[in-house]
Amino acid sequence: MNDDGYIPVSCERHSEYELAVMRGQSLNITWQDDHGEPQSETLKPYDLLTEQKREYLLARNPHGGHKKIRLDRITGAHPITNE
Repeated sequence: MNDDGYIPVSCERHSEYELAVMRGQSLNITWQDDHGEPQSETLKPYDLLTEQKREYLLARNPHGGHKKIRLDRITGAHPITNE
């Protein structure tokens, strides 16, 4: 994927991710990986991270695997309501 720089997400979107972390709420997240390929997975966010002027969502999948996803590459995040 062509990386022309990080594009900050809106404060509203950032707050939605913070709330999911605080509530321990799983999300169905879609994003573009480092190669521009679409990805989709149910993940439970556990933290937000700022690194080299970029923000990331840190999350676990149901099998315990960890994901670090750049916020500006997330194309959708929908709460799982049947937990």
